[in-house]
Amino acid sequence: MIQINTGDSRPIFRQIVDSIRRQIAAGELAPGTKLPSVRGLAMQLTINTNTVAKAYGELTAQGWVESRPGLGLFVSKPRKLFSDREQERRLNEAIQQFINQVIGLDYDADDLLARLERDLKALDAGPARSAGNE
Repeated sequence: MIQINTGDSRPIFRQIVDSIRRQIAAGELAPGTKLPSVRGLAMQLTINTNTVAKAYGELTAQGWVESRPGLGLFVSKPRKLFSDREQERRLNEAIQQFINQVIGLDYDADDLLARLERDLKALDAGPARSAGNE
């Protein structure tokens, strides 16, 4: 279920992208699952259809979902999205962004690691996106 948080600093389309990616990674949206139509999701979330279209466009460009002409948008089968080098670069960038965001929150490293471990384990049940190209 996608929920829009008006207090979130991320744009609404980004919240949709992140939510769907997380649901796919956690296995809540299995490969082949049809996503709601742009209009249907926009009505459900009471947002503009262009915002949903932008989110779906980004998910398609990133390979998380695929369009089937005349049928709609479906969750893609797991595949490797990036080269090993690009994957490593993105991981390093994400870690640095995370550190920059939490550095002033006054948590010690053990607390942060425990929370990260808990949240990452929640994703373990989902399919691996790096299972190889099909």
